[in-house]
Amino acid sequence: MILISGWKWISAILLMWLPGTALAANGAMVPQNFTDHWGGWLAIGIFVAAYALVIGEETLHLRKSKPTMVAAGFIWLIVALLYISIGDTHTAEMAVRHNLQEFSELFLFLLAAMTYINTMNERGIFDTLRAWLVGRGFSLRQIFWITGLLAFVISPIADNLTTALLMATVVMAVGGSDHRFVAVACINIVVAANAGGAFSPFGDITTLMVWQKGLVQFQEFFALVVPSVVNWIIPAVILGMTVPGTAPATHEEAAELKYGAWVVVGLFILTISMAVSAHNFLHLPPVLGMMTGLGFLKIYGYYLKKRAAPAAESLSGDNLEIEDTQAKDANFNIFKSMERAEWDTLMFFYGIILCVGGLGTLGYLTVGSELIYGDLGATKANILVGFLSAIVDNIPVMFAVLAMEPSMDHGQWLLVTLTAGVGGSMLSIGSAAGVAVMGQARGIYTFFAHLKWSWAIALGYAASIWVHFLINADLFSKT
Repeated sequence: MILISGWKWISAILLMWLPGTALAANGAMVPQNFTDHWGGWLAIGIFVAAYALVIGEETLHLRKSKPTMVAAGFIWLIVALLYISIGDTHTAEMAVRHNLQEFSELFLFLLAAMTYINTMNERGIFDTLRAWLVGRGFSLRQIFWITGLLAFVISPIADNLTTALLMATVVMAVGGSDHRFVAVACINIVVAANAGGAFSPFGDITTLMVWQKGLVQFQEFFALVVPSVVNWIIPAVILGMTVPGTAPATHEEAAELKYGAWVVVGLFILTISMAVSAHNFLHLPPVLGMMTGLGFLKIYGYYLKKRAAPAAESLSGDNLEIEDTQAKDANFNIFKSMERAEWDTLMFFYGIILCVGGLGTLGYLTVGSELIYGDLGATKANILVGFLSAIVDNIPVMFAVLAMEPSMDHGQWLLVTLTAGVGGSMLSIGSAAGVAVMGQARGIYTFFAHLKWSWAIALGYAASIWVHFLINADLFSKT
């Protein structure tokens, strides 16, 4: 009771310093502009401080979700107090519920996708692919191009982060002590994974958000295939000139493809098809198809356990370790795959969506939209989004654009989807793929190793925009 009473006194003191208490008629929701109020400035300061900690994640070893989640709570405290001060007790509540709905759809969609990817990993799909690549005796130059191509092809399905990590393990296993090759190959993989993810709703968080918002239909993303190829191929050609054609030391890797691996792949393809169909034909949120597919995977996991039960019972406790692959599945648990989801990333999305949503409720997104899209125009603004994505990260930048929802033609929405997806490649910290590979190839693929080639990546960025205007000219307004 003492704590509750104290909180009420603190709230009362804060409200004394807030704007005048002009009541909204009948408690109606009246959007307000608090961008010039000290409370709004404080909210901006909290967000900037939190994001500074996110950028310093590699140095501070502080998970990026932690500062953003705390910042989100404080920003919405400010939003609520500001609106209460003018007699509006509804706007903040409805705004935060709207943002929570957007997060929940994204969260459940990604959780289902991550569970499938982790299950495929558990069944040995990725280990088998890696072992095949490592043991084929390819030259360094061939590995450079093969891993880049596979990163571009796989990322539209498995997402750019997972793909980049998989291919990075290949180049690290092949490259060994040749750090120069590993660094260049990792840059190529990050660029390729981000470029491949730009033309698929499943390839990147930004494309997923655009698709779920209904601004670009599933099949319409494929208009970005050629610009995405150009975005990757130009820096790849430049980087490839530095890679020797020598053969690396041979490696032998053993990998086990477990029972049901290809069934899981088939179920994942079916799940993607259901998500697309739910959105395109039934006009339902795609997350419904993803969660239904996750249910299918859980049922198949039940089948794996039941199938393995007789074999497990026939073995003694000491022999149940490695001998019988079927018996191992008696301990198969789909929730283990769910546990291995990128929870820090998922909670980071919560923090970012709530932070940006809170700033939007204070009026900052409206001001930003007028400033960027009104003064610069759609084309310049959308190109700028790519550069901002490299510095700040594409997720908050794209969410802010979607929250602003500026009036743009279809070609411009595809342009911002492209620039937000591939712009982060210009810096290693500009994309989830780059940050993850930096952690995996620590001390080899670094910020400055990537920065050395940013000019080549920027050439690919500019060329991809030019190609988009060239081949998709009919999607832009003629006025």
